[in-house]
Amino acid sequence: MTAAVEVEAPAVQPGLYNIDAELYHSDPIPGGSLSSTGAKKLASSCPAKFKYWLDNPEPPKKTLDLGTAAHRLVLDDGPELVLVDAPRWDTNAIKAEVAAIRAEGNIPLKRPELEQVKAMAAAIRRDADAVRLLEPGSGTAEQSAFWEDGNVWRRARFDWLRHDGQVVDYKTARSCRRQDLEKAFHEHGYAQQQEWYLDAGYALDVADPERPFQFVLQEKDPPYLVVVTTCDPMARAIGRHLNDVALNAYAICRQNDDWPGYLPAPLMALPTWVEREYL
Repeated sequence: MTAAVEVEAPAVQPGLYNIDAELYHSDPIPGGSLSSTGAKKLASSCPAKFKYWLDNPEPPKKTLDLGTAAHRLVLDDGPELVLVDAPRWDTNAIKAEVAAIRAEGNIPLKRPELEQVKAMAAAIRRDADAVRLLEPGSGTAEQSAFWEDGNVWRRARFDWLRHDGQVVDYKTARSCRRQDLEKAFHEHGYAQQQEWYLDAGYALDVADPERPFQFVLQEKDPPYLVVVTTCDPMARAIGRHLNDVALNAYAICRQNDDWPGYLPAPLMALPTWVEREYL
């Protein structure tokens, strides 16, 4: 299997690179590449909204900070967690301190948030399935993959790539109850992500087809319960189809430099469940 390469920025060559998250998300491929997040946006919306998102990066959100902080402690990789031990964050002084921390690429946290992510990391280490997958030394965290697929460059960033070729993704969740996870997998496009990351692993010969992709999901509230799972065959098939839709749309729109909005809708139906109710 291919080893990661230590570089400042990836050359325009397919490969696995050890670069920081900021460089990865800035998309260092000349002409642009499509990420799993971008593919999910293309498949769930329209090219015009995808292009606006691409040209107008979203500012950091508190929920993202918490998830990134949990990643830092669970995977032992990523930005530093910086305690901002002030009761209020709306003063000019604290706002400036928080902005400076973010400017350095680190994550500012209040004391309760820092204690929360520490407790989450401790709970992960008590779960046998999670420990087996995320055992220190068994893999490498936050590896960035770039590869060509036809005339489209694609990219992915592995949370945890085990040395035995198994791909593991760690996510925080409001609830790990089965019904709630099924809804979250649909809403957040996790089936698309699974297939996208496996495409990356297979294209670069760093993933073993005999070892299933695994999600390690953890609740954000005590007792920080953990579930280890993967997508079933139907979910995977839907994920692959949606990725194909996104890739085709991206290739055509980029080639023509035309990013259209929604398709025309001269006639509007009611939701199918309403029709079923009246039949």
